[in-house]
Amino acid sequence: MILLILGLLLWSAGHLWKRILPASRERLGDSGRGVAAAVIIAGIVLMWTGHGPSPAVWEPPEWLRHPSNALALVAVYLFAVSGLRTRLSRSIRHPMLWGVVLWGAAHLLFNGDTSDLVLFGGLVVWALAEMVVINRAEPSWSPSPAKPAASEGMAVLATLVVYVVIGLIHGWIGPRPLG
Repeated sequence: MILLILGLLLWSAGHLWKRILPASRERLGDSGRGVAAAVIIAGIVLMWTGHGPSPAVWEPPEWLRHPSNALALVAVYLFAVSGLRTRLSRSIRHPMLWGVVLWGAAHLLFNGDTSDLVLFGGLVVWALAEMVVINRAEPSWSPSPAKPAASEGMAVLATLVVYVVIGLIHGWIGPRPLG
């Protein structure tokens, strides 16, 4: 559990560093990006290593599988919205971070053991904190210009493909979210 928590802290630090300690980050120039990436990757490795079987806090009922999967699908769509800058990205300032919040909430709905609560709850807290920090550092926001309607279709198609791939990977490593 300690490795999991340390991984969450490194993940958060790597992402928040630029906005919380901008002078420190700027002193490193372009190499600061590499340092941040290394810290984030170390955080991912520690989260992966530190996450494992742990005592159950609660046992989710089977019927929560469907709302959990629906939230995860919307989360993947928000990632696509962010990457493809669809029309929805003109209405939502942080689609990727909102995707993390929904993705974490989806996992919290259907996973009741301690390490899952720490991991996914921690990532939800990080994403919400990241939005607050970004909004304070850059209070004014103007949406990017509208993209052609085709980007909407690409986002939907990308969402479906990525969602199926995620389901297959989950089935391969153990948890079977799609049944």
